[in-house]
Amino acid sequence: MPQVFEFKLPDLGEGLTEAEIVRWLVQVGDVVAVDQPVVEVETAKAMVDIPCPYAGVVTARFGEEGTELPVGAPLLTVAVGAPATGGETEGSGNVLVGYGTSEAPARRRRVRPAAPTTPAGQPSGVAANGAAAREGTATVEHAPTPGVVRPVGTAAGHGPVGHAPDMAPAEEEARSEGPVPVISPLVRRLAREHGLDLRELHGSGPDGLILRADVEYALRAAEAHGRAAQPSAEPHPRVMPTTPAPSAEVPRTQAPIRSSAPLTGIRTPLKGIRGAVADKLSRSRREIPDATCWVDADATELMRARTAMNATGGPKISLLALLARICTAALARFPELNSMVDMEAREIVQLDHVHLGFAAQTERGLVVPVVRDAHARDAESLTAEFARLTEAARTGTLTPAELTGGTFTLNNYGVFGVDGSTPIINHPEAAMLGVGRIIPKPWVHEGELAVRQVVELSLTFDHRVCDGGTAGGFLRYVADCVEHPAVLLRTL
Repeated sequence: MPQVFEFKLPDLGEGLTEAEIVRWLVQVGDVVAVDQPVVEVETAKAMVDIPCPYAGVVTARFGEEGTELPVGAPLLTVAVGAPATGGETEGSGNVLVGYGTSEAPARRRRVRPAAPTTPAGQPSGVAANGAAAREGTATVEHAPTPGVVRPVGTAAGHGPVGHAPDMAPAEEEARSEGPVPVISPLVRRLAREHGLDLRELHGSGPDGLILRADVEYALRAAEAHGRAAQPSAEPHPRVMPTTPAPSAEVPRTQAPIRSSAPLTGIRTPLKGIRGAVADKLSRSRREIPDATCWVDADATELMRARTAMNATGGPKISLLALLARICTAALARFPELNSMVDMEAREIVQLDHVHLGFAAQTERGLVVPVVRDAHARDAESLTAEFARLTEAARTGTLTPAELTGGTFTLNNYGVFGVDGSTPIINHPEAAMLGVGRIIPKPWVHEGELAVRQVVELSLTFDHRVCDGGTAGGFLRYVADCVEHPAVLLRTL
């Protein structure tokens, strides 16, 4: 006889203790296979899919999209066949994100049994005695499964059952809104919470796709024009302009009127990746006594070297890869900057591997993917890994392991069209190399004034691990390699 087994939010590693449900990938009544992704969640590290360790019929989902759950909280229940010998159910046991069998998940099938009724004739889709309402927590969806064991934590005779919904909440919302080009449920929720009608927006994404930046821009514009976007229970709330009431000029002798009303504005919760970044940057500022030095360098020869390398055929070499190669060579000469401070032991820990982080701006905020063992990679390998991690950052598929463990960060803020910056060190690292835009500037070259490709380089470092002499030596070596790429040949 089938039994119902509860699948809880697994330990996602890297010290993560909670995750937010972004999108359900299955509905109540669906047939799922072992290791089939069933829910997409956002952690403080990344957006990830969680696979189910059981094969069977989904009988309940715990939590709506947008709900934040702690590790160990129930995610869903699955009705499976008779347990195997020894009392263990069939399944892979792989409940960690990003791990599972290599088999493709079976195609989803919907089980639609007739809606049973309770002994009193009440439709079973209604929670008897209001049990669901008394939960006071996340919504739980159930489907009828004959002869199954009731889900854990549900009182006998009080478990709500009923038809599987025809569509997920996000799909219902999308259908009710009409042909609005929105994919992300986070974008829909942000608009809904602030009473913004998505049908009034023009998306800046591909084919008019509405992005989070579009919603945030619309909310800022509404605030600037005196329009308050307030949450509404209506299905399609609209942001309407308000006409300010005429006010008489206040006489000069009259004291200013002070309002006790609280300040209003757009509130964005600091959670998920944004919250993690905020915590990490705040900790860095509190704990690390940082200092910054910078220098201008003539990057003309580096740009010519890259052009020559890419003219020989084969995979193209990125400028970021060449800068990374220079970084690792400089760290080999100045290893003090590839370290971290252990304040409990009062020790400086100098590391023997360079795991190079690089700053990547995404719609969900700033992330720092990490290239493992960057010191052992050539320019071609670095280019490929940068491209892979950048694409994963844009699509929100970076794993926690790809976002942690860095020992040094390369920040190419020149892509934003700026020359210099004093960035905050990525705790617990000890330093960060910043690279500004490369632009034509007047430069004295070989005793004559010429137009050269000039870049500003900066190094922000933890003053506890080294003094200015070491930091200056590192930055000067980087600048020498930028100006004369042949310097790198000495370290090969």
